[in-house]
Amino acid sequence: MDFNLKWIVPLLIIGSVFMLVNASSDEVDYQHCEIAVNNWAASQLSQEVKEDKHALRDLLFFLHIPRTGGRTYFHCFLKKLYSSKLECPRSYDKLRFNPRKAHCRLLVTHDDYSMMTKLPQDKTSVVTILRNPVDRVFSTYEFSIEVAARFLVHPNLTSAIQMAGRLRKKNNVVSTLDIWPWKYLVPWMREDLFARRDARLSQNLNHVSKDSYNMEDFAMPLLQYINDPIALDIVHNGATFQVAGLTNNSNLAESHEVRTCVQKYHSLGDSVLDVAKRRLDNMLYVGLTEDHKGSATTFAHVVGAQVISQLVGSNFSMDHQANNITEQSYSHAASESQHGQHTSISVDESPSNIPNADGEFRKSEMTVGKLMGTYQSCIGNLRKSQSQRRITSLKKISPVNYTKEARHQVPESVIEQIISLNRLDMELYKYAQKLFARQHEQTVQKLVSSVI
Repeated sequence: MDFNLKWIVPLLIIGSVFMLVNASSDEVDYQHCEIAVNNWAASQLSQEVKEDKHALRDLLFFLHIPRTGGRTYFHCFLKKLYSSKLECPRSYDKLRFNPRKAHCRLLVTHDDYSMMTKLPQDKTSVVTILRNPVDRVFSTYEFSIEVAARFLVHPNLTSAIQMAGRLRKKNNVVSTLDIWPWKYLVPWMREDLFARRDARLSQNLNHVSKDSYNMEDFAMPLLQYINDPIALDIVHNGATFQVAGLTNNSNLAESHEVRTCVQKYHSLGDSVLDVAKRRLDNMLYVGLTEDHKGSATTFAHVVGAQVISQLVGSNFSMDHQANNITEQSYSHAASESQHGQHTSISVDESPSNIPNADGEFRKSEMTVGKLMGTYQSCIGNLRKSQSQRRITSLKKISPVNYTKEARHQVPESVIEQIISLNRLDMELYKYAQKLFARQHEQTVQKLVSSVI
């Protein structure tokens, strides 16, 4: 007994010291993170708020949060307003141009708010669209797999990667694989799909589950996806980090440290949320994916009307011939892609193959009414094209089929986990709903007043 006590007491002392050292180290780390996050937030919140945020400035920056329907606004609104000459080069890519050059009036990109550090802030208006975070996570998961599935026409992963590289170099196009966040999410899902296909074929496996979000023989189950470190870093709270300017694609030197601290100590996220809310406060327009009709109407009257007025008063031309050449070129590329050739190209980020709905028009003839008319026709064609592409892609991993009805098969516990993992995005979305309701109401009141 005395012999055991002789060793137990020192071990207890050593263990206690070790625990105290670890606790002290964790506390120091938390304090370091708290200072880093708060200092960053304070510097962002101290920036001057625009006097008239609802007045369109020289450059329109459409901060496109992935899977919010922003592509529809780009193709069916903005491309009807701005000519190719006025669109900044390399949209949906890292900024590779001088934004102060003449004629650059529109930037549409998945790059986060830190892009403003490279833009003339006093001459730039920002717009964005937010979506219910649960639906956005579903859509991000589905689109990652949908695009990755297009590569399954190849016999193996090596062949798919090599062919994608050759096509991108040969055609000089912006591929989904060049664009954040898909440049991380699609290769991850592509590798996973090939591994599951190889295992399925070698073991002659058959699916059992009727839940498309849990067919592990064919694709990564949703539950596994949302808990993976890649999703934790890029997908969850993605809207908040993007609006705050803190994605892993950020132009800010301190972004990695701040984002890592917030992901490690969730309570620090409130400071980032405050910054994101301030960003929304200062935007020209904030739309909601779920309120499609109201958002489109407000966008047309708040943004569209000012763009029309601005361009009519300028010396810029619509340059429809250049637009038509671009659209025809992409239409040919998209057609080849349907046959399994251009598997790296995605409709989601490439020039539109949707023609103008009511024929050619000059900017001097454009009105908000005509804009809404072309928009309604355009979205019908765009959605039809998107649906067909989705069906073609998912056939490669049949019986998986992602639909609104299929989402109902997902257990409530998974939904609750998505909500928990996206606490910041849930709060930011609620805030955006209030902002949108206020702006939409003001728009409706102005319309009523103009009629009276």
